Amino acid sequence: MSWAGPEDVYLSTSLASYLDKKLLVLLRDGRKLLGTLRSFDQFANAVLEGACDRVIVGDLYCDIPLGLYVIRGENVVLIGELDVEKEELPPHMTRVSTAEIKRVSFTFAQKAEREASDLKGTMKKRMDFLDMD
Repeated sequence: MSWAGPEDVYLSTSLASYLDKKLLVLLRDGRKLLGTLRSFDQFANAVLEGACDRVIVGDLYCDIPLGLYVIRGENVVLIGELDVEKEELPPHMTRVSTAEIKRVSFTFAQKAEREASDLKGTMKKRMDFLDMD
């Protein structure tokens, strides 16, 4: 087992300034979590209280409540403090229900899949002169 050096201590203490503050945490899989930082460790594992998963699709958004949430440090891409005085989102964004955001995101996913399939078909037509068999 190796001991943490002074540089490791510096990295872990930088999260100390965010304790008991409302944060936005961006994860590797693209999820955006909001919550109050209650605890962390030397690996940047973090505990958020009152956490919610913010799902944004176009101009629609939904906050899905998660409660007390533990985040593994290796999945964290970005941590930022939210200003409680300011509005979190632009005025054109509309809050919708969880069911509505799931329906809209499913529609967006279907559209993207259809466009990818169409692109694949056009690429095959363009490469038709090559004998790939």
